[in-house]
Amino acid sequence: MSSVAERRFASFAEFYPFYLSEHANRTCRELHFVGSTLSLLCLAALLLSGNWGWLAAALVCGYGFAWVGHFKFEKNRPATFKHPLYSFMGDWVMYWQMLTGRASF
Repeated sequence: MSSVAERRFASFAEFYPFYLSEHANRTCRELHFVGSTLSLLCLAALLLSGNWGWLAAALVCGYGFAWVGHFKFEKNRPATFKHPLYSFMGDWVMYWQMLTGRASF
């Protein structure tokens, strides 16, 4: 099996099962959910206030919580480093699935 650095994915549908396998640890998934929720709140604050500092806060919340989950709990390297677009998409698909009960926390 090739490492994440060597893997090529033909589509997001091919990538997503790999993405889920990189999120087996419950605490990691919970941190992703918290970070994504805080990011959405920061984006709402940006829209309401017009203060672009909220965009930086959204990025710090989203990636900060997720990366702590990966490095401290999952003990792996975030897929964001090699597959940024698919990883970003995966974050929001997993978030939606957790929010709707299709994936566990």
